[in-house]
Amino acid sequence: QEQFVMSGGGSVQAGGSLRLSCAASTHAWSTYCMGWFRQAAGKGREGLAVITYDGSTDYADSVKGRFTLSRDNAKLTLYLEMNQLQPEDTARYYCAAAPPSMTAPQCLRVIATGAWGQGTQVTVSS
Repeated sequence: QEQFVMSGGGSVQAGGSLRLSCAASTHAWSTYCMGWFRQAAGKGREGLAVITYDGSTDYADSVKGRFTLSRDNAKLTLYLEMNQLQPEDTARYYCAAAPPSMTAPQCLRVIATGAWGQGTQVTVSS
């Protein structure tokens, strides 16, 4: 059984928007720091945004001001609202979890190494 089920990826033109969703399979993840990382073809993983159980967030500079992360603990769902998308945002996006004891900045540094799901492709054309 997948730990996280992601949806919402797709193709969009530059300047457009997408909303990614990540549904966790069990309440075990509800207290964890959750977030997203991405991996473009031929590149390494990049942590993008994280949110702790109590709602503290942190973002990578590359997406700050354009992406907004939120979570619904009752629904075990994480949302990533992505605006002003650019071709350099093209990548496979993954939802992930990190230990609950971390602050948001700590979580952002490690989110790309946490447990993750199958990913969803985002393609931005110019």
